[in-house]
Amino acid sequence: MLFQLCLKIFFVRILDVSMGTLRTITTIKGKKLTASMIGFIEVLIWFLVVKEALNTNETSIWIAVSYAAGFASGTFIGSTISQRYIKGNLSLQIITSNKDVITYIRDLGFGVSVVNVEGHDTEKEKYLLFVEITNKSFNYLKNKILEFDKDVFIVVSETKYVQNGFIK
Repeated sequence: MLFQLCLKIFFVRILDVSMGTLRTITTIKGKKLTASMIGFIEVLIWFLVVKEALNTNETSIWIAVSYAAGFASGTFIGSTISQRYIKGNLSLQIITSNKDVITYIRDLGFGVSVVNVEGHDTEKEKYLLFVEITNKSFNYLKNKILEFDKDVFIVVSETKYVQNGFIK
């Protein structure tokens, strides 16, 4: 009986916490209706599992351990799911003194906007590159750029909204 209750709590917590993670990310991305529907189901599941966990005659630390382990596992699983399936855009700001990086990134199929900038070392000409990409392209592009020029300075920001332009 205790073992079954602990398993149930563990797996249901994975489900509701994973949903909570997805709800948070969809909220940040501005998808209010989707986030609301996920939130409804998430809280309903949470309420039912908490009710069962607190209304049992069992008094064991394993109930609390199952609850906490399900929460931790749900956070990990929810994050993994969101990285894989929720689309998003990233803004890359790349500072380089190697002008060939611009052509290289464009040859890879990405759009690049360029601004001349002055950095710490004023002797070298520097370029600030703006590249807007999908989050799925990030590791590929980052690795390719670093293979080409290991000295680039890269800043990555998550983009909430993009209008027009070229995104790969």
